[in-house]
Amino acid sequence: MLNTPLGRFRAVALAEGLSVIALFFIAMPLKYLAGMPQAVKFTGWAHGLLFVLYLFALMEAAIVHRWSFLRVVGGVFASLLPFGTFVFEARLRREAAAPAVQPAP
Repeated sequence: MLNTPLGRFRAVALAEGLSVIALFFIAMPLKYLAGMPQAVKFTGWAHGLLFVLYLFALMEAAIVHRWSFLRVVGGVFASLLPFGTFVFEARLRREAAAPAVQPAP
C-alpha cells in the first residue's frame, strides 16, 4: 500500500481521519470533562503532524495522477471535516476498483 503515491495518500488519509476522531471524541472530552489537558496536547500534536503529512501526500498523489484542481480542493476540504478523509478515500478506492472504460472503435 505504501509503494505508490496513491497508496501512501490513502494510508495517511485513514490515519489523519482516525486522529481527528481521537481528538474530538476522546481527547477533548477527557480535557473538558475529566480535567486531563495532556490528552489534547499529545493527540493534538499527532493530529497536526498527520494533517501536514496528509497535505503533502495529497499534493504528491495529485501531481503524479494529474488530478483536477477541484479534486485537490475536495481533498483539502475533506481534511477539514470529521469523517471527510474517510469519504474521500472511499471514493478513490471505488474509482480504482471500477473497470476502465474503453473508447469505442
